[in-house]
Amino acid sequence: MIVTRIDLEAQLAALRRQIADPRAGILGPGSIAWRIGGDVAVFLGGGRAALLQLAHPMVAYAIAQHSHTRADVAGRFRRTFRQVFAMVFGDLEDAFAAARRVHAIHSGIHGTIPEAVGGWPAGTPYHANDADALRWVHATLVDTTLAVREQLDGPLPEALKDGYVIEMNRFAQLFGIPEALQPRSHRAHAAYMRAMLASDRLAVAPCAREMAHFLVGRSGAEQPSLGRIAESVTALLLPEPLAAQFDLCATPCRARLGLGAFGLVYRRMPSTVRGIPARSEAQRRIDGLPPIRISAWAERRLFGLARRATGGAGGAGGSG
Repeated sequence: MIVTRIDLEAQLAALRRQIADPRAGILGPGSIAWRIGGDVAVFLGGGRAALLQLAHPMVAYAIAQHSHTRADVAGRFRRTFRQVFAMVFGDLEDAFAAARRVHAIHSGIHGTIPEAVGGWPAGTPYHANDADALRWVHATLVDTTLAVREQLDGPLPEALKDGYVIEMNRFAQLFGIPEALQPRSHRAHAAYMRAMLASDRLAVAPCAREMAHFLVGRSGAEQPSLGRIAESVTALLLPEPLAAQFDLCATPCRARLGLGAFGLVYRRMPSTVRGIPARSEAQRRIDGLPPIRISAWAERRLFGLARRATGGAGGAGGSG
């Protein structure tokens, strides 16, 4: 099923009816999503989420054939997060504008898978607004946030995970994902993830493996030290079979050192510093306060880490 603009608008209308305070956006500061997904820890899972998505051949070939990712890794990282932040932390109209913008971009992204990959025969058509592919992308973001939080904080209560999964169905609506494909509990989400990981719907295509190597800085003559750490952490967080298919060089000691160093710094940060700039600015907006320049500075520093990990690839770029 391809999500049409009519399908998207129906989901947005349904979502609007659920929102009590449009200034707070689709979730708001009282939500679990803002609490567990609104600080710098989310960047730890960026590589995991990206590679889980690339393990879906529809996603991989859509990016390979219609994006400048390989020439502009950091730029695409930055643009993707900005769209997500607008949806999660923007006011309702900002979130809806971002949803329509992403849908319009996706509408022009379609083609065919050129070679047999996993259970996908050569010549299989793909479309960026395919509902099942969108469902997978959404699920990887939800799953990665939970995986990172449990890596840092230990096991989370099932009730909290249920609440988070259900809240994030509002985010799914911004992509027009049909209600029938939205999980109603963490158990349902986890069952879907297990089924996908055990199926032939996920398979690492050659183009996906190449992009993965770009993402961890293995495209140049020498991999940056931050890229080596990112590669080891990503390999640790990914399901082992996928890490092997992506040909990640996993160094458990390096991964543990990287996670340990991050955790040590993270736990000593004041809560006001932990928050990602988008959440901090959203809270100021809700409180009736103007934006502050330090938020833009902090955002540039965060995205600069992605450029360093990839060996300097990145630029302003477009929306690919």
